[in-house]
Amino acid sequence: MHQRVWNNCLKVIKDNVPSISYRTWFEPIVPLKLDSSVLTIQVPSPFFYEYLEEQYIDILKKVLRKELGADAKLEYSVVMQNNNFNENKPYTVKFPARNSKEIKNKPVPVPIDPEEATIKNPFVIPGIKKLNIDPRLNTSYSFTNFVEGECNRLARSAGFAVANNPGGTAFNPLLIYGDSGLGKTHLAQAIGIEVKEKFPEKTVLYVNANKFQTQFVDSVRNNNKNDFLHFYQMIDVLIIDDVHEFAGKEKTQDTFFHIFNHLHQSGKQLVLTSDKPPVELQGLEQRLLSRFKWGLSADLQPPDFETRIAILQKKIYNDGIEMPEDVIEYIATHISDNIRELEGALISLLAQSTLNKKEITLGLAHEMIDKLIKNTKREISIDYIQKVVCNYFNIAVDQLQSKTRKREIVQARQVAMYFSKTLTKASLANIGSQIGGKDHATVLHACKTVNNLLETDKRFRLQVDEIEKKLKI
Repeated sequence: MHQRVWNNCLKVIKDNVPSISYRTWFEPIVPLKLDSSVLTIQVPSPFFYEYLEEQYIDILKKVLRKELGADAKLEYSVVMQNNNFNENKPYTVKFPARNSKEIKNKPVPVPIDPEEATIKNPFVIPGIKKLNIDPRLNTSYSFTNFVEGECNRLARSAGFAVANNPGGTAFNPLLIYGDSGLGKTHLAQAIGIEVKEKFPEKTVLYVNANKFQTQFVDSVRNNNKNDFLHFYQMIDVLIIDDVHEFAGKEKTQDTFFHIFNHLHQSGKQLVLTSDKPPVELQGLEQRLLSRFKWGLSADLQPPDFETRIAILQKKIYNDGIEMPEDVIEYIATHISDNIRELEGALISLLAQSTLNKKEITLGLAHEMIDKLIKNTKREISIDYIQKVVCNYFNIAVDQLQSKTRKREIVQARQVAMYFSKTLTKASLANIGSQIGGKDHATVLHACKTVNNLLETDKRFRLQVDEIEKKLKI
């Protein structure tokens, strides 16, 4: 009888909630018994029970009244994990109706032993409460310390709007993209810091895509994937840094897809950073990329001369030091592409001055910048490797990216994969996704093939040496 009543309730619920919400919050529920007009359902965790109470009590009220009449009552049996005996035990929390005409599910605190696990926080020990989540924000990355210029005005303005009304603007998700060292992490964290200051009750979390991936793998290994999902689904403002690192990781993408959908449908805010705009991201599922385009994609460009000057002056002011204007202008003139390198040059100059007890002069800046530029190796990207390899073999990049099995194209593709593996920090899956949409096994095979040819084919070895020289110029 209880199963039939619950199935009838589910038919109505399924037609009135999003499919992902139905699968996440209603399919795991198990009807236990029906005693007169009291239906008892089992839910997998205290957080699950709390979420149902907060989000779905109205629809539960309606469907139960329809099936059981005005005297309908609901009881929850919340599964608690017993660490001492390594088994699950149900703990029943009852919610009697205040009167016979309505169901009023008044929240009742569930007794939780500190030693017992509820939702496993991937950052802290299990047993946390929502408000105790560490946002993992660096307070120095604030809007106050973010210098605005033409290169970042759109992204900063959008970020500030999001911080003042998280989840309530058209910028959801807000995707900030640009090359390394242009301030993506700073701006993303500034949004989180501003939200915490203006809305202290909101749960904010900053996490790098690689950290998210590691946590997901651990949750699968430890058989607590549902806890992982539930943890991320209760965040109010989720900031994922370097989302392009999800390339080629299908199961991680699938999990993030469900988290994204849940947060977006619940009016929560998502902030993402990437090295490329959505249209250029490779190795990511189309359904994810389409959702990245729902909000705003704002780019960060290399800073112009005036902005570089302002960044250096801000840094000098914050550090409480003095520096001649001609030295500041010299640094801003000779380091132009990367804010991280710009600040690094300033720190190096201060270190040289302090350690060697030398006055900061234009001469010292000239000496230090010359060494810095000579010693700085240009970061080689997979895109750059493909261009150099294609130019050498006189083929188009589109051919390299195609599925053709022509011998000369296949060999050029393998060489590009080999150099991407040896000259970048990208994973095999990431390399494969950017070079023809291949999997990690194909990249591994390509690297082994190139290594074998280097040992046995003198002409091929000379070709590879020539390409390597071009890459390192």
